[in-house]
Amino acid sequence: MANEAPILIVEDEPKLAALMRDYLTAAGYPTQCLDNGLQVVPAVRACEPRLILLDLMLPGRDGLQVCQELRTFSAVPIVMITARVEEVDRLLGLDLGADDYICK
Repeated sequence: MANEAPILIVEDEPKLAALMRDYLTAAGYPTQCLDNGLQVVPAVRACEPRLILLDLMLPGRDGLQVCQELRTFSAVPIVMITARVEEVDRLLGLDLGADDYICK
């Protein structure tokens, strides 16, 4: 599995990022973790992941902006994982190109 594209976890809360990483690693998936929205686009351009788990409220650049830019050059599946639970947030995320939206 060393040559497989990783699942990219973009989460600024260290404990939550570690928890997601641990579960995915235990299931046999390679992972990469980022904690700042400014890091995401360059990382995806360098090596496109198989999936992105994207928090919305990030330092540097929010997840909605990141998702919108990613959709200009990549079709990688994006699952937004966020504390924002309002229906309007969910619709906005999906409208900007996310494939799914999970509330924390």
